[in-house]
Amino acid sequence: MRRFFLPLLAVFGLSAASPAASETVLRAIMHSDLKIIDPAWTTALITAHHSYLVYDTLFSLDEKLVVRPQMVEKWEVSPDKLAWSFTLRDGLEWHDGQPVTGEDCVASIRRWAARDPTGQMLMSFVAELVAPDARTIRMVLKEPFGLVIESLGKTGGNVAFMMPKRVAETDPAKQIADATGSGPFIFKKDEWKAGEKTVYVRNPKYKPRNEPPSGLAGGKVAKVDRIEWIWIPDTQTQVNALLNGEVDLIEAMPYDLLPLVEKSKDVKIQVIDRAGRQYILRFNTLQKPFDDARVRQAVVVALKQKPFLEANVGDARFYRECKSLFPCGLPLESEAGWEDRLNGDAAAARKLLAEAGYDGTPIVILSASDLVNHSSLAPVAKAQLEAAGFKVDLQSMDWQTLVARRTKKESASQGGWHMFPTSSATLSIPDPVSNFFFSASCEKSMFGWPCDAEIEKLRAAYARETDEEKRREIARQSQRRAREYPTYVQLGQFTVPTATRANVSGLLTGPAITFWNLEKK
Repeated sequence: MRRFFLPLLAVFGLSAASPAASETVLRAIMHSDLKIIDPAWTTALITAHHSYLVYDTLFSLDEKLVVRPQMVEKWEVSPDKLAWSFTLRDGLEWHDGQPVTGEDCVASIRRWAARDPTGQMLMSFVAELVAPDARTIRMVLKEPFGLVIESLGKTGGNVAFMMPKRVAETDPAKQIADATGSGPFIFKKDEWKAGEKTVYVRNPKYKPRNEPPSGLAGGKVAKVDRIEWIWIPDTQTQVNALLNGEVDLIEAMPYDLLPLVEKSKDVKIQVIDRAGRQYILRFNTLQKPFDDARVRQAVVVALKQKPFLEANVGDARFYRECKSLFPCGLPLESEAGWEDRLNGDAAAARKLLAEAGYDGTPIVILSASDLVNHSSLAPVAKAQLEAAGFKVDLQSMDWQTLVARRTKKESASQGGWHMFPTSSATLSIPDPVSNFFFSASCEKSMFGWPCDAEIEKLRAAYARETDEEKRREIARQSQRRAREYPTYVQLGQFTVPTATRANVSGLLTGPAITFWNLEKK
């Protein structure tokens, strides 16, 4: 096994750039390589992980799923629920030494809201968003919106990370190149080599909250001096490097290699995101034949969840079948309207295809071959869809290439696509407003661009409502509408085991991996 150590040093230059002896360096293998650093431009999880290191948020979700203030010291709401005032904590600084101001945050909210479906919904209720002074943000609504704090503190899709105004004013349709934030770690862009290594160093001026860390909230205390994300695509090599002590952490352990590490006294296994993730097959509703909802319905009828879960997870300890659009284990769990869906009914799917006049157009499915615990999703979909009468063109590529290609609106013959599999943290898609895959706001929707006035009406109704039982009914209506106008297919839920060396402690539970509070002895 030791044969893997020298190649790692040679490939990533670790011996040539050894940190000072007094520095604590934590080396991690993440689920994907980092190629995009703009959290407003992509929903890729690896970009969110990067962003939680270098940026901060106004509010954050704790381990008990309660939204708590983060950059905000206090906030006030008028009795009519229309005027909101947020006061920033004193002493917040950007990595370049400039103070964080209300104007920075206003610009950041606007850029985030231009891309994120929840942010778009929030801003549709906003009459005024200004910074009356350096530490204050004032938001005035046209009518009450029941999810103001939840929107600013949400964890999935595009997260509302705060940036300096000069960066936040970048056109939302263009990627930022400047990763100046105010978070507990500083991105070392000069050491970033896509496909090899990403480096972060402790921010000595970061001012953590005076409270214990909890999930993505609380005091973010950096206890290591330097973090290195080492990209090793081969999973066996990843595990050997961990067992040899050459790396300290593997974010997404391959399920089939768990037995190798579970018997090692030098390695610990932990599930960080206990609520888990939902496998997703995303439609491109702009492309024929998926511009016809009946053809998309045929896909939902043809598929069955368990083969996806068995092929990609295998270990029953880490997966569960769940037809609910809003994930199982969360308050809005329901199978309403989906009893006859996701049963693998090829005959019923063929009937729907015949009614829709499907002409045999090949369905281009993009498949990420390098994404741990996801690489078998597309092949399983291909087999089930072909059994139902679809013609399928499966195209394999690395995940970051897929992330770039999924933004294309061109036809499949010109580099576009029909479907791609992915996953989302269940805590990122818990309701009709937050579920960015459910949003159907046409050109403003995320890639796939579904366009349905009824879905948007239901999302707005949920945002206005404050009564929990009425919200649950709106969620059930939303799920029934998704039966008729599918924007994606839910393929079951799973949890991801993370492996660390025994001398690493302080890994927090939550919907995303965090590197503050981590210690290495």
